[in-house]
Amino acid sequence: MNDAGTLVVYVAKKDLEEEVVKQTDGNDGKILTLANGWELEFRDLPDAANLPQTVEAKRLA
Repeated sequence: MNDAGTLVVYVAKKDLEEEVVKQTDGNDGKILTLANGWELEFRDLPDAANLPQTVEAKRLA
């Protein structure tokens, strides 16, 4: 979470930090749409109270 209370995702291999603009439920978990247009699917997204955490995600678009 950033100072404005918005969820932020950091992708280490790309050194990319983007705000989440949309959250939807997918077949295998939560799908987060980032400000740059990427869609990432998380199977086990932790509760916001337990962030920051390192989790794996699958890039959809």
